[in-house]
Amino acid sequence: MTPSVGRVSTAHTESSAERRPAGAGMSFPVPDDALASRLTERLALVEERLRDAVTNSDELADETSRHLVNAGGKRLRPLLTLLTAELGDGTRPEVLDAAVVVELTHLATLYHDDVMDSAPLRRGVTSAHEVWGNSVAILTGDLLFARASVMVAGLGPEAVRLQAQTFERLCLGQLHETVGPTSEDDPVAHYLQVLSDKTASLLATSARFGARFAGCPSQVVETVARYGELVGVAFQLADDVIDLSADAAATGKTPGTDLREHVPTLPVLLLRELVARGGASERDVALLARLDDDLSSDEALAAVVAELREHDVVARTRARAQAIAAQAVEALGALPEGAARDAMEAFAEALVDRAS
Repeated sequence: MTPSVGRVSTAHTESSAERRPAGAGMSFPVPDDALASRLTERLALVEERLRDAVTNSDELADETSRHLVNAGGKRLRPLLTLLTAELGDGTRPEVLDAAVVVELTHLATLYHDDVMDSAPLRRGVTSAHEVWGNSVAILTGDLLFARASVMVAGLGPEAVRLQAQTFERLCLGQLHETVGPTSEDDPVAHYLQVLSDKTASLLATSARFGARFAGCPSQVVETVARYGELVGVAFQLADDVIDLSADAAATGKTPGTDLREHVPTLPVLLLRELVARGGASERDVALLARLDDDLSSDEALAAVVAELREHDVVARTRARAQAIAAQAVEALGALPEGAARDAMEAFAEALVDRAS
């Protein structure tokens, strides 16, 4: 079930009604009806503010900035900000501002990522660089980063510092992904660090912002930041599986884009590790050779995606995502019991269940 942002669907269980606030492409159960209603209402406010934030008097900048906002999305980062704010006073206006900041930052990275990955689709629409060219797409991403910076400045010096540190990690993650591991690096460990920096850092900041601006104690803020970091890695590993197991209509992205650009994913790294150890079958060796070959044709890409998705390395990737999500849930043990904690547990589980 994939309703758009701000909508709520209701499903009944034996114990309670579950209301599902969701962005396009994901929903998760919130057993507490009142909490689900608040999250949905505040997500709608975030959406309004987000659209206001990308509005520009310059006609071209307005059109390019709205491109991905109008395409929708899961809005995971602002949702996480709103959710962790429920551990304190979630009604504070700074919480909504922080939720917009993290989504603006995420949107900005997507413009840049699609250029670097040569991705033709994003969120089911043609990528910005395919419409306006690389330079305009990169500059639009820069513009959104600037808008996020203006907004975060209103949240105070500490928020600016945290945003800058997150931006640094985002850049380092992309840099290390682009360059790849050295001969002394373990490729899997290198990849997991890339995920921590490139994806998990912003989810950790999203969680931290929510708790911080809701007035939570520092111990709670650090706990949810740790949770967000783990959730971010689990989320990206689940995406590695989904990229092989779902079609473009379901994900909004072309299956196997990372494979085509020879961008490492955990299933490929695990296969490479298997071959390097000498325990691989002839079929495994042949599959790895095809992965390393030219995948520019749609036929070649589809064939290798179909074969890789049936390999044990995909099941191992799914299991790793589930294990890290379980660590995230375990980290929540330091928080008081209640509806917000229950919803955060459900959130972590839903992120990896997408890959089941």
